[in-house]
Amino acid sequence: MLSPKKVKYRKQHKQVRHILQNATRGTKLSHGNYGVMALEPAWASNRVLEAGRVAIARTAKRGGKLWLKVFPDKPLTKKPAEVRMGKGKGSQEAWVAEIQAGRIVYELTGVDRATALEAYTLCASKLPFKCKFVELKDTIL
Repeated sequence: MLSPKKVKYRKQHKQVRHILQNATRGTKLSHGNYGVMALEPAWASNRVLEAGRVAIARTAKRGGKLWLKVFPDKPLTKKPAEVRMGKGKGSQEAWVAEIQAGRIVYELTGVDRATALEAYTLCASKLPFKCKFVELKDTIL
């Protein structure tokens, strides 16, 4: 599972405002020839990101190189069911990555376009946000 080894503070505020803006960094392919770009803002948990990574790796049959361009470093907390208000913040439940619209989530190289497109469709079904398939020729200025 993806999670930070050590963090300075165990709990964070939610801060939804800044993921509602479009991404300014990480919007172009930097390592691979194909990529998965998020079209809407979302929190992606470590389980979801790992499921997408596994789907791409299996489709590529370990023939290509895969990069995960986001990391779940934000802790989400949750109070148990049927607990009264107050008594502090809940315990940590999951790690999430804040993904803005336009952000490249995965990059892939070393496979042909048909394989990359098939890997994208499997991966997109696992992600909790709309995304699109991008190629290197699309992102060059």
